[in-house]
Order: sequence, then C-alpha cells, then structure tokens
Amino acid sequence: MNALLKFYVTRLITKGTMIITDAAGQTTEFGDGGGEPVHIHIKTKSAERRIATNPALQFGERYMDGEVDLLKGSIYDVLALVFENAGNDAATESWMRAIERLRLLYRRHIQNNTPMRARSNVQHHYDLSSELYDLFLDIDRQYSCAYFETPDATLDEAQLAKKRHIAAKLYMDRPALKTLDIGCGWGGLGLYLADHCEADVTGITLSDEQFKLANQRAADAGLADRATFKIEDYRKTEGPFDRIVSVGMFEHVGREFYRDFFRQAARLLDRNGVMVLHSIGRFGPPANTNAFIAKYIFPGGYIPSLSEVTPIIEESGLMMTDIEILRLHYAETLKNWRERFEARRDEAKAIYDERFCRMWEFYLAASETSFRWQEMMVFQIQLTKRNDVLPLTRDYMIEAEAKLREAEQRSPALELCHAAE
Repeated sequence: MNALLKFYVTRLITKGTMIITDAAGQTTEFGDGGGEPVHIHIKTKSAERRIATNPALQFGERYMDGEVDLLKGSIYDVLALVFENAGNDAATESWMRAIERLRLLYRRHIQNNTPMRARSNVQHHYDLSSELYDLFLDIDRQYSCAYFETPDATLDEAQLAKKRHIAAKLYMDRPALKTLDIGCGWGGLGLYLADHCEADVTGITLSDEQFKLANQRAADAGLADRATFKIEDYRKTEGPFDRIVSVGMFEHVGREFYRDFFRQAARLLDRNGVMVLHSIGRFGPPANTNAFIAKYIFPGGYIPSLSEVTPIIEESGLMMTDIEILRLHYAETLKNWRERFEARRDEAKAIYDERFCRMWEFYLAASETSFRWQEMMVFQIQLTKRNDVLPLTRDYMIEAEAKLREAEQRSPALELCHAAE
C-alpha cells in the first residue's frame, strides 16, 4: 500500500474497522476491530497515490471511475466511518488543512458567478433528465431540506411541512400579496403559496427544465393566473414585492456576490415586506465547499457561515427579525433521497450509466454524512425593512401553520399530483 496513505489511514481510523485491499492484493486492517467492518479494494497504484495526496476529491473520483470498489459495506458506510473518526489526530487534520489552504487561493475564480456563468452552473445540475429526479425526490419534487415535524414523518409529509413552515414565516396575512420566489425550482413552493395563501407569485430560475415544468404545473392546477415562472437572473428582476422567498438558491450565489444579492433583495422588497431566506450553512467558521461536490455536482457553489452573511445583511438596508437553525433535518432528507435512489438504481443506470450512478451515490452519501458528523446545517433568516412589520411574538407562525394544515385538507390535490411528464 502507498506509504503515505497507510500512514494517514492508520491515524484516522481509530474506532471501528476499515479493511483495505491494495493494488498488490495485500489486505490491511485499520481501527480497533469494533462495529461492522467496511472493506475497500483500491485497484491501482495510481489510485492509491491520488487518494493519499488529495482524499477529499480523489477518493470520490476513483470510486466514480471504478478504481475503488467496495467488498463489504456501502459508500455511505465508508464515509460514515471516516467522518465519525475525523479529527482524531492532529497530523491528519494538518494534512487536510494544507490541501484546503491551496483551494482557498483560487476560490474567487471558482465562485465568479456572473450572470452567464451562474446560468451555466445551474444548467449543469438542474437540467439533468427529468426522470432522474422523479426516482428519488418527493411527489412535489422539492429539492431542498425537508422539515421533519416528527421522526416518523415520510418524505412527502416533511416536504409539505417545509412549505407550510416557510409560508408561516412569510406572514401571508392577506390575499394577493405580490410574492417573488428566487430560485423557484420546479414550482412547488410558489404553487403552494398561490393555492393556499392566494398569493400573486413570480418564480425565477435559470434552469430551462424547471421553467417549463413549473409553468406546466401551474396551468394543470388552474393557477396560471396567480403563479408565473420565468428564466431570469435575480440581478435583473424588477420590483417591488410584498414578500420574497428563496429556498436552496443562496448556496449558488457565491461569496463574492453576497453584497449584490442582499442589496438587490432590499431594492425589491416593499417597505412593509417580509423575506425568508433558506440556505445550507455551517456551524463553524468559513471553509471550502467539498472538492468533489464543487467539481461534479454544484460548480460555483459555496456554503456560508452565518458570520459571512450577517454583516452583509446589516449593511444592506435589511434587518434580521428571526433566525432558525435546522440541525439534522437535511441529514434525514438526504437519507430518504439516498435510500430511494438506491432502490431505483437500475432505472438511473438505464437513463445514464454506471459511472453516473456511482457519482450520484457518492454525492448523496457525502452530503448526508456531512450533516450528521461535520459542521453542516440549514438556516432560515427572516428579513424586513422595519421592526414593526411583524407581530410582537412568534405565536403568529404557529397559528399560521395550523390554518395552513386546515387549508391543505380542503385542497390536497396540488401536493399529491405527480410531476408532469
């Protein structure tokens, strides 16, 4: 086995059992012998060397390209064991920090999300086959963190609860509120607000597939008069709006464009308006996006710490009126996606190929484990321009959710309709 790889794996895996069969056919066991073992086969010396010098990127790449196979356990099991052990040894941490410092040197170039580049980045991921997303997402095709009100909630129930939770924070206190959905996805949240809150919704996306499907769904649901979806960069949108919501889009803005984003939000929001921003974030200080995710899944993406976001909000003309941290909700969401994808893996392989399936498996497993054992979380920030726009206590959110539950019972068809073909 590559000497450097063996050195670091020995120091990293101190709990549990990892077995590695190297390119020469030699088998080495690491850890304390506890738990269910995972057994990895690294087939080439080149793969050993690459993983040793840049594990955050190369382990995923070598798995995706078939140079790494699993003889026992899944890719999730391997990553769970790694992350449960992460931080055990100062030498291992120094190894990883050195690589991440190099990535910081060109972060500004990678996240230079100009309008043209932002559109290209979005199309890279969200314009994949429509059938792919139907394999693992909920029935409303929500592709962001769900809200698990109870541990035994289904994915469909938790995604509906997420929409309800956000709508309550938007304080939809009257009909016909002019509402902007920045990064509207396939239209699920916008249609929910149009249907249950009687909002006048404009959704914007940079994805051709999302644009087409969202408008088709609005027409099919008889909501085209209250929900319109456009291909538009947020920097080009004209206001004002009574309500603004953005779910799962801020991760694509890029660190260098935060000031533009919040200044534009302040320009678009009416002086009596309310905005809710829902984004993946970090508990700890700023850090790089996972190298594999940045290269293959979300080019140009960046996960912020609150310390990077709040100072820019403070100078934008907006004020933070509520912040909620969702801790393990995304881990549970990703677990559902991962298991659903695995159950229909053969269908995904028929759409793409084995390499794509391995890439997607690694993406879902790496994402889930990062929310379980690293510093990842989701934050929801409520924003206004004035401190007297909302009621004095948060009771109005609870009351709004109760009313929305009743409305969902009266009009359930929208949430239960399958995505249009």
